Amino acid sequence: MNNMWVLIFIGVVSGAAIGLQGPMASIITQKLGVYESVFIVNLGGVVAALIPMVFIQHGGKFSNWRELPWYVLFAGVFGLVVIAAISFLIPRIGVSPSMMLIILGQVVIGAVLDHFGLLGTIQRTFSFKQLAGIGVMLLGVWMTVR
Repeated sequence: MNNMWVLIFIGVVSGAAIGLQGPMASIITQKLGVYESVFIVNLGGVVAALIPMVFIQHGGKFSNWRELPWYVLFAGVFGLVVIAAISFLIPRIGVSPSMMLIILGQVVIGAVLDHFGLLGTIQRTFSFKQLAGIGVMLLGVWMTVR
């Protein structure tokens, strides 16, 4: 049961990070532009990841990057899409509706990936409960964005 609390904590902290990143990226976008915002946010991520890679030898296998499937190298592009979308949405509809739309997109694509077992995920058949949950989310998004 303690592991469950750790998982919940990690999920909530990462959600809070997205919730904070959005308005910060939006400020950069409003002052400098979308591409500049995406660049600055990702440059900060590169620096934050590079420091422990260089100074903390933890047995990383970065040199094996050529063994990765070619399509996973596009993961960073999806991060750019997220930052650009957040930067665009927040000044127009607010933080809460923007986050709800992003989370809805995550849940829907997660259900598709799970159902078909795509990208190395565990295959979990889509259920009526999940459909009902997504429906409730859609209603919540509609009520929030409206």
